[in-house]
Amino acid sequence: MSLCPPYAPFFGFAGVASAMIFSTIGAAYGTSKAGIGITGMGTFKPELIMKSLVPVVMSSIVAVYGLVVSVLISSSLAPDKDYPLYFGFVHLAAGLSCGLTGLSAGYAIGIVGDACVRAYVRESRVFVGMVLILIFAEVLGLYGLIIALILNSKTQVVVSCF
Repeated sequence: MSLCPPYAPFFGFAGVASAMIFSTIGAAYGTSKAGIGITGMGTFKPELIMKSLVPVVMSSIVAVYGLVVSVLISSSLAPDKDYPLYFGFVHLAAGLSCGLTGLSAGYAIGIVGDACVRAYVRESRVFVGMVLILIFAEVLGLYGLIIALILNSKTQVVVSCF
């Protein structure tokens, strides 16, 4: 039995795709949900729009996490090198951990951003609480990035397939 079957890179590419797709979907949902709140708030107090862009910026960072993980995983995928099945499963796990936590972080940022931006119209003291809650939501994606980096570091061992 070979350690490097020809289908092993499929799992690595699935990790790349899941990191990018899921984290981007989370960032898109967070941006759209918070953007709806900003648009609703902007009709009443347009001077608060710039301070209310914090949720949109924070949700876009989630997509950057997925991009970083997908670039790291794809750098290990080369047609001229051996690619063990173990690496494929580790890269799939890294992509899923980053992607799914990015999806949940984007979802949380969108909901919190929408509600807090709408509350910010009525009470300006909500801003500090909004930023703190958004940081806690962002940390979900950061945890997934850290797990993905730890998993990706497990593939630095050179394995020869025979």
